[in-house]
Parts: sequence; structure tokens; C-alpha cells
Amino acid sequence: MYEPIIEQTDHRTFPLPDGHWIMTQRWQHLLFLHFPIKKETVEPYIPEDLSLDTYGGEAWITILPFEVSDMHIRKLPPFPSVNTYLELNVRTYVKCNGVSGLYFFSLDASKVLAVTGARMTTLPYYYAKMEMQKQDGRFQFSSKRKGKTGALLQGIYRPHSAIYYPKDESLEQWLLERYYAWSSLGSLLVEIGIHHTKWEVQEAQADIQAFNLIPFPVNEMIKPPLLHYVKSKRVLFWPLKLLKQAETKIK
Repeated sequence: MYEPIIEQTDHRTFPLPDGHWIMTQRWQHLLFLHFPIKKETVEPYIPEDLSLDTYGGEAWITILPFEVSDMHIRKLPPFPSVNTYLELNVRTYVKCNGVSGLYFFSLDASKVLAVTGARMTTLPYYYAKMEMQKQDGRFQFSSKRKGKTGALLQGIYRPHSAIYYPKDESLEQWLLERYYAWSSLGSLLVEIGIHHTKWEVQEAQADIQAFNLIPFPVNEMIKPPLLHYVKSKRVLFWPLKLLKQAETKIK
């Protein structure tokens, strides 16, 4: 089942991580909200050991709601209590020692056990009340984080084009084909290696009614987002790797 995924690597810019993958998930009904933003706005929030990656001189922020299903450890059955849940990621684009990837500002999930397990591995997960309703080809998604931050997202989205592969060296490919990610929690910087087959996407339409997720003012995001929808993707994860202590430039 997984060998055909492992064997497809031509779309990767950098090799597979060392060793064996240890966990897998299926991601479903993904909406990519890609926002261009001035690099000067984002840079202060990036750990010092990472460098901001840009396309045409612009930095990018992506907000990504989706459903997780069939999560399980390698060679083990799915977890009964956290097999399916909703997730919401906020990320930007970085490099670490020349390797292109992602930096996560936050990851919200709808199940406490999923959040607790992820936070034990230093990932910045938060518990949020989430709903996804599917009707007539549209997806209504809402997320409100528990606690005092008020972090939320509410909107409706749907695909509205045929499925296609992003062109080589295009902005779409630059945004989507990323197979390493980093996150920080306190002084820790961890690396996550993942793998999946090449992204097959559709253009999307979305009506975002409210969001409050990013660490800088919303008015810095002055251009409309680039939108993509993906119906489903099987993803493989490698063990987290602790790189070194890290600090952001914002104290």
C-alpha cells in the first residue's frame, strides 16, 4: 500500500529523510489559503536558525483547514480515539541549512488527545472547537480555539476547476511541494520530515467570514489569497528531529 508512495520521489526537491517513516495519516478536503505578505512583516517571527523563503521578493502565509483520518503508527492499526479529527494549520515558507520547507506558527486540532500527544513532542498544537459540514459540494468550516487568544476561522469553500498538477517552477509548485517543516516551542526547534505523492489540486472559491490566526496585524495582508482545494492525500511522517535551541527575533 505504501511502497508506491515511497517510490515516487521525482517531485521532491530534497531527498527523503533518513530511516523509516513511523506514522501515516490521510488528509481530506483541504483548503489552502495562500496570502502574499511583505517579508519585513514576517521575518521577526521566524526563529534565528531559519531564513525566510520568498517568491518574487514576497513572503507567503498559508492557512490550511482539513480533516485527518486513518491515522496510525507504522505496522499498527489506527488509533481508536484519535483516528479522525479536524485540523487547522498556519504556516509560512522558510529554509534551514539550504533546505526549503515550512515553519508552523500554530496547529489547531479538534481532539484533546491529539493535541496532548503532539504537544508532548514539542509541536505547537492547540485544542479548538471545530466543525466541518459538507453539502452540495461545499464545505463549511469553523474553528474557535479554547482559551483567551480568540483564534478562529469561519468560512465556506468549494472546488471549481478540473484537477491539475501545478507547473514546474510555478508559484503554485513553490507553495505546495514542501516536504520538511520546522516548529518551535519555547527554546526548542524541531524538524518534521514528510512524504506524499505530487499534489493534484483544483482551483477553489472561498467566502471567509472571520479569521484571527496570525501573530501580526491582519491589515498587513492587503492582497487577496491564492486558493487551492485537494480532495484527499495519504501522508507519511518520519520521527521528529531536534536540531538545536532557537529564538525568534520577537521577544
